[in-house]
Amino acid sequence: MVKNEVSGTAKKGLFRIVFSRTGIILLLIALQAAVFIGMPLYLEEYMTYIYGATTILEVVVLIYIINSEGNPAFKMTWMLCVLAFPIIGTLFYLFVKMQFGSSYMEHRLAKLRIETDPYLQQEPKVLEALWASKSANAQLSYYLSQRLGFPTYRNTEVKYFPLGEYKFKALVEELKKAKKYIFMEYFIVEEGYMWGTILNILRHKAEEGVEVRFMYDGMCAISMLPYDYPNKINRWGIKCKMVNKVKPFLSTTQNNRDHRKICVIDGCVGFTGGINLGDEYINRKERFGHWKDTAVMLKGDAVQSLTMIFLQMWNVDERKEEDYRRYLTPKTPGLKRELGYVIPYADSPFDNENVGEEVYFHILNHAKKYVHIMTPYLILDNEMITTLTRAAKSGIEVIIIMPHIPDKWYAFVVAKTYYKELIESGVQIYEYTPGFVHAKVFVADDDTATVGTINLDYRSLYLHFECGTFIYNNSEIDRIERDFQQTLAKCHKVTLIEVKKRSAFTKIAGQVLRLIAPLM
Repeated sequence: MVKNEVSGTAKKGLFRIVFSRTGIILLLIALQAAVFIGMPLYLEEYMTYIYGATTILEVVVLIYIINSEGNPAFKMTWMLCVLAFPIIGTLFYLFVKMQFGSSYMEHRLAKLRIETDPYLQQEPKVLEALWASKSANAQLSYYLSQRLGFPTYRNTEVKYFPLGEYKFKALVEELKKAKKYIFMEYFIVEEGYMWGTILNILRHKAEEGVEVRFMYDGMCAISMLPYDYPNKINRWGIKCKMVNKVKPFLSTTQNNRDHRKICVIDGCVGFTGGINLGDEYINRKERFGHWKDTAVMLKGDAVQSLTMIFLQMWNVDERKEEDYRRYLTPKTPGLKRELGYVIPYADSPFDNENVGEEVYFHILNHAKKYVHIMTPYLILDNEMITTLTRAAKSGIEVIIIMPHIPDKWYAFVVAKTYYKELIESGVQIYEYTPGFVHAKVFVADDDTATVGTINLDYRSLYLHFECGTFIYNNSEIDRIERDFQQTLAKCHKVTLIEVKKRSAFTKIAGQVLRLIAPLM
């Protein structure tokens, strides 16, 4: 078994963390922080001159921050850092912003979008039909297509998976059917039953002549996989790479993680959603109680967008020209009305477009009856707070399901700082009693939904590479809402009395951490 062959190379525990490349990376990160903190002490005798120079630099940086584009919350947090810690804060801000790697990636992605644009054209008949059906969604479609290159499709079957176990079963079945190629892009990959099963299939498919490309986020090298893991996979004929490698001292691109989860098979079948490749995602290993996660499978025309989204990221560091035509999805003639409309979309931290948040805003602003949300994190900017509360005050039923057993305590205490304002405005908040909710789902009015990788926090909405699928007028939306109601039945409703009874530590920690929430 593949699992047995590679498991020895990825031993967990203190020894591996301390004495492996992982330990070196963590040490370098700590040294990087020490340099910023220790420089003022080392240069103490020159502090008079340094103070004058840094004061001027601090003022220049503050003026730049105020006049720069971006979310006001990020500006306020950076200004707080610069004002509270003039030398360290100013130098750190300059270090983060003056990144050649990030600039290269931004320009490279822009070029790749131009290359893939001919294969992401909006079919006029589809948009015309959408205008006739729901003009508000046609406006969103126009924005996603014309501004960002994510067209709206018909002729696409959607299957919703309410748990990771169901998605995993379907994924295995579809991978075994692959004839031409398999593309996979995931945030987390951890050795175990799930990944071992998938890796066995990928290996056999590569032996059969199927083109297999697999990429995962470089953060896995910290504690989950050996740094040279791609080399071990490549020897089996699988093209494997890490994206956004962690490079202490040299780069802060590790701040922009590849949080996407995409699988494309032969251009005909595509998967996305919140489910990574680890055993907790299919409840084979328990970490935070029962793991509630979701995903969707697409079959048909819309898969082409997932293919191009994958290839854009794959080719960021490639030098060979890609023959995109080899991977096009065969288009179905005519328009199958019963399948509704599907828009796969992606979000990048480098295009000045907050795509995920715009989709969420659209659903909230155009709902007539209800908006039901599942999210693992709730760290909100002012615009999202205003939109959520305005919808609730307008008589829209807004319900948010959160975890009851969190995976990150600090994110949970920050989330609780928003509870009072939201509940007082009419937003209902529930916590999933059996465990942890990792799903990222919005469903509204029995006709609109989105399922993807995008959390309700600053990282997902502004800093990470993300993706999702907007669905309208498809029968599968009924299953999404039904799953929400079944999940809600296992939840506990949070009341204002409970919020007021929070411990002093929770209140203080949440309020302090909220100051730096945009940088968490």
